[in-house]
Amino acid sequence: MDTTKTPAPNASEADTSPVDLDKAETPQPAEAEADADSALTDADLDDDTFAEDQAEDEEPSHVGSAASAIVAAGLGVVALSGSWVAGIVSERASVAARLELSQAADANAQIAAQFVDPWHATAMVNGVFAALALIIATFVLALPAFSTPERTLPTWVRSVSWAGIGLGALGVLLFVLMYFDLLLAIPKAAG
Repeated sequence: MDTTKTPAPNASEADTSPVDLDKAETPQPAEAEADADSALTDADLDDDTFAEDQAEDEEPSHVGSAASAIVAAGLGVVALSGSWVAGIVSERASVAARLELSQAADANAQIAAQFVDPWHATAMVNGVFAALALIIATFVLALPAFSTPERTLPTWVRSVSWAGIGLGALGVLLFVLMYFDLLLAIPKAAG
């Protein structure tokens, strides 16, 4: 086996001395290994101590708060735009009111059965969604006040929570306006 180095093509002076590949390793004294092993104690290797050190170094996770803030904002949007639950409840109220009508019912009773009862049922369902959005978003914003003083929510979580509060408050306002017929007047039959 040839162990000589070949000179580099652009090297002015190449080292052509053979390289000894069979160099003897210098063994470390047994005392140095013993000192390295004794530096680690049982306390350093204890899993509980390691876990506590990691827990102290980590920042608190805000996954629950973030998810709750997003849910609150979503519920606020649903309260304003309506949901299939509100549609089903509205149709049920309409059918139930029509079934209670007699054939000789006047026009105002028919309007109430076909329009007012479903309108109020829709307002009620949307109001429930709005109230849930308002409660959850307020809870998310108030949660750090009841935990450790240094725990604060990330800015985006607080922003989404405030959006949930705004949407929930607007939904509750629309519920009141719809349910008590302040938004639109109930149509009346002439004569």
